[in-house]
Amino acid sequence: MAAPPPQEVKNKFNNGDMIRKLTEGGRMIRGAALSECIFCQIATSSTSTTLLHSDDKVVAFRDINPSAFRHYLVIPKQHIPTVKNLQRSPEDFSLVSHMLDVGKSLLHRDAPQCKHYRFGFHQPPFNSVDHLHLHCFALPYTPSWRFIKYLSLGPLGGFVEAEKLLERIKPQIPHHSSM
Repeated sequence: MAAPPPQEVKNKFNNGDMIRKLTEGGRMIRGAALSECIFCQIATSSTSTTLLHSDDKVVAFRDINPSAFRHYLVIPKQHIPTVKNLQRSPEDFSLVSHMLDVGKSLLHRDAPQCKHYRFGFHQPPFNSVDHLHLHCFALPYTPSWRFIKYLSLGPLGGFVEAEKLLERIKPQIPHHSSM
């Protein structure tokens, strides 16, 4: 039996903002602003976290346990659990592209002397917080052994470079046959 189509439900967050929640067969798949989610709290300025950037789609801040000379996180304001919840859609492609642009801009501003930057996402089961977040690094790693946390493990998951994720979720252009 096929699952019912996703339904969109609007909820109010504690501060009155409207958020989007999609359910599929009763299971939340995107958009729930969970009061327990620390990144949702940061995104709505419900914590004392200093924001490096904020716009209508994303916020950025310093990682609390940095692994590099500069280590920032860029998160969507909308609760999206992991990269596995992203789809090959213009909206998701645009969001991840915007996250990457924000991360690059911040690192070029704050660490212009660095020669090496890295941008990517942990994939389940290796993500530490179930809220999509882009790691933005101005290298070197500190301490140097921290690079291990950011290795790709191929089909097992691990870390995926932002550009590789963008390739994976880039919307396909339909081919029209001419007759």
